[in-house]
Amino acid sequence: MTMKPIKDVPGKDACSWRQRALAHITELRSQLDGLDEESPVALGAQRHLKAAEEAAARKPSLAGAWSGFAVDRTWANINEAEVALLRLMPDEELPWWGSDVLARALQHLGKQDPRRAKLEQLLLHQDGKLAPQDRTLAVITMQAANISAQQEKARLRSFRNTILVSTAVMAVIALVLAVVGFISPAVIKLCFHDPTTGPACPIGTEPNKWDVPVVELIGLTSASLVGAFGLRRIYGTSAPYMLPVVLSLLKLPAGAVSAVIGLMLIQGRFIPGLSNLDTSAQIIAWAAVFGAAQQIITGLVDEQGQNVLRSVRDSSRGVGKEAGDDDSPPGSAPPREKQL
Repeated sequence: MTMKPIKDVPGKDACSWRQRALAHITELRSQLDGLDEESPVALGAQRHLKAAEEAAARKPSLAGAWSGFAVDRTWANINEAEVALLRLMPDEELPWWGSDVLARALQHLGKQDPRRAKLEQLLLHQDGKLAPQDRTLAVITMQAANISAQQEKARLRSFRNTILVSTAVMAVIALVLAVVGFISPAVIKLCFHDPTTGPACPIGTEPNKWDVPVVELIGLTSASLVGAFGLRRIYGTSAPYMLPVVLSLLKLPAGAVSAVIGLMLIQGRFIPGLSNLDTSAQIIAWAAVFGAAQQIITGLVDEQGQNVLRSVRDSSRGVGKEAGDDDSPPGSAPPREKQL
């Protein structure tokens, strides 16, 4: 008898979160086998798994990545299938679900949530084992924890989209400044005139169409170096939104714009102690300084991004801490307020 080749369950071309989701769907299907497959609850679970599989196997698109349609549909249906499996589980296998349901409650529900408190109290007196008469409470608690987990991911996606929009707007501003400076060098003049040394511009001694693009390039380069150094405080995430990468991209156009604005502030004598710059090298050097100075603003955005990432709980994170607590992995920097 010739055996058919085994098909790759997650799909070899699927990205990371799709791999995990499709593999989990297959595991849930195997657990449903042998249960009451004709019951309405079991049939509903199979429909949820089919919908989750279709969403996870859906071809990626920019619209889907922006809205999170595939992620939300996949995990919402997986969570409903898990709840259905808990409803169908035979009484003799039910006790071992207590730890899993409680872990989800501790991860995603606040200390004051009555469902979490009631379940925690019951399991404390039952050696962590779920009794058949507590099944309904476990189902309700798991549903609430799953909804909270989905909301955490939705907040992460919303923050990611906000950063992307800000990055796009900043990039457009940088591009407009470069185009205007290239077409009309006299409109955005980054030149200085010292009575003793004479005029000085980023390129030469007269306004040049490449002055603004060069200054923006220097600011962008300086921002990228500072951003690379700042990566030591950023840890990765298993969430499917690549927030650390998006935060790093924001620094590039911000550095380009801040370099131009900084030189204009020096021209306007807005910065005490700074007036005229003597040479092109000084102008370029200050452009690099102002490009790096964008970290003052984007560093605050980085910190908020890490707070949002910490609020997304999963099985790899501590279950005994609230979303705002510091549970960063070893080697990562603590929040700024704890450093003071």
